Amino acid sequence: MTADSALALSASPARTQMLGIAARRALGGLLPLLDDPALRDLLVQVRAGEGRLWIDRSGALQPVVGWRATPHAVHRLACELIAAGGRHVDELHPCADVRIGDGIRVHAVLPPVAVEGAAVSIRVPRISPPRFDALASGGLCDEAMARALRDAVAARRNLLVTGGTGSGKTTVLGALLDLARPAERILVIEDVAELRLRHPHAISLEARRSSAEGVGEVPLDRLLREALRMRPDRIVLGECRGAEVATLLSALNTGHDGSAGTLHASRIAHVPARLEALGALAGLDPRALARQAASALHGVIHLERGGSGHRVVAVGRLRLDRDGLLGIEEVRL
Repeated sequence: MTADSALALSASPARTQMLGIAARRALGGLLPLLDDPALRDLLVQVRAGEGRLWIDRSGALQPVVGWRATPHAVHRLACELIAAGGRHVDELHPCADVRIGDGIRVHAVLPPVAVEGAAVSIRVPRISPPRFDALASGGLCDEAMARALRDAVAARRNLLVTGGTGSGKTTVLGALLDLARPAERILVIEDVAELRLRHPHAISLEARRSSAEGVGEVPLDRLLREALRMRPDRIVLGECRGAEVATLLSALNTGHDGSAGTLHASRIAHVPARLEALGALAGLDPRALARQAASALHGVIHLERGGSGHRVVAVGRLRLDRDGLLGIEEVRL
């Protein structure tokens, strides 16, 4: 850890303050790393018979030189962290994803799925979620685009934030939602809770997987239906990943303006195809999906992650093409 990081730690709240005893015990010597304000990802994996540690502080992964662990220790770390998040992994259920503490997300994969040995991926939230003005001045977008995005939130436009892995979709979406009027009620639905809003009237709902006995599941589409009964002004789906996109589009087409979500897409031109694929999971044919999406979503904000951080690289509007299929055109909001 650098001297600058150590000074920042003394002035910042610790991520680990919210961790329970079981998570602290599982993390052991890794615990101090989580309080580095610059840390984004911490990855432990078995390679060539040894556990190795990688960290991401500035958009690029770097190995921690000299750090080693036995395959058994990495396996135990995976099992204990997942257990600390209320789930279980073993050979029959080798993959799991949980949240621990205040938004720390842990994903683990065990052998035989992880061929060389267990792999643990820990994604940490920013200690203090950035405000939109700070993101804009830090290179997210120019002044004209920042003004357009503020106006879009104020006008209650339905927005879809897209980009690749690590492009800042969740960070930017959270900063935009914090611009909503304080009196508005925001319902946030996520598979694993990651959005951390400063907004005074935000309620977070997190999906629940079924137990080992196959009971207790609460999927995203059910949470969306529940949210509609909770008098929302804005509905937010943390990430569109499956058939729940049909429920979201239906809700947005029934008067819940000002809503938002994120979607994984490497380019803005790929957004229609990604939505069509998700719509197919819900039984929507491409033309039905196109009509729903074009009327429900007012703007697409596409992000990329560069050396200087997250930035808006394109803004688009969904439209119907001549064949009634979904297309997109780049615009200024």
